[in-house]
Amino acid sequence: MKLLGIDFGAKRIGLAVSDSSGTLAFPCKTIYKTTRDKLFAELEATIREQGIEALIIGLPLGPVAADGAEQLALRQVRNFAASLGRRIELPIHLVDERCSTVVAEDELRQAGLSGDALKRVLDQQAAVLILETYIGSQRGWRSGLCTK
Repeated sequence: MKLLGIDFGAKRIGLAVSDSSGTLAFPCKTIYKTTRDKLFAELEATIREQGIEALIIGLPLGPVAADGAEQLALRQVRNFAASLGRRIELPIHLVDERCSTVVAEDELRQAGLSGDALKRVLDQQAAVLILETYIGSQRGWRSGLCTK
């Protein structure tokens, strides 16, 4: 089953795709948000072009506020997933993405990237980590991005 990993951000959305067996994850592209319509059109085109069968969206879980309110980023991702679900008839899975960007940045720096080169692929690498977390959970592997 071919999967699309999504790292949703305020300005950019990183995408990663799996191989056709759903076991390996690869960076795909970064979508720069302009309008909502363009964002969804580009996502829909990528889903069609890649033959995607399920979507994996990173959910920025974290501490709940004292009054029980969700964080703004968490609400935005939930709203994005709901909007995408109304447009696309594919399964959508939400996975804990705590630390994905931090871990992705560390991996890319270790690979020798910095500055603009790092910024261009950071969200894609975070999407790879989100997708790998999901793939691991489906195979019964213990995984998690944070060690704390």
